[in-house]
Amino acid sequence: QVQLVESGGGLVQAGGSLRLSCTSSGRTFSTYAMGWFRQAPGKEREFVAAISWSGSSTDFADSVKGRFTISRDNAKNTVYLRMNSLKSEDTAVYYCACAKDPYTSTRVAAAWYRSWGQGTQVTVSS
Repeated sequence: QVQLVESGGGLVQAGGSLRLSCTSSGRTFSTYAMGWFRQAPGKEREFVAAISWSGSSTDFADSVKGRFTISRDNAKNTVYLRMNSLKSEDTAVYYCACAKDPYTSTRVAAAWYRSWGQGTQVTVSS
């Protein structure tokens, strides 16, 4: 079972930036698409961003397009989520996830993912 560990969350003022990291224990990290999701209090978990196994394709929720970027460093078994121009509505617990199948492009639905991290809290103060 792949273990994913997120880090980089914290408290930031509106308009600020954060970079989240997610490190995988899997030996075949480079062959799997990765995704970021978030869950705000009282709301369902929602898709934020995804990156294909090769890193050549990315996908973003409309609410974060132009503000967030996703990247991966396969040598470090790590996927990143760079968040700029943060808004109060970005406040949530952020989770990274690993796709179920290797060599796939980006996946939006949570059902396509099999392993999840424990989450990291991001709080944006207005």
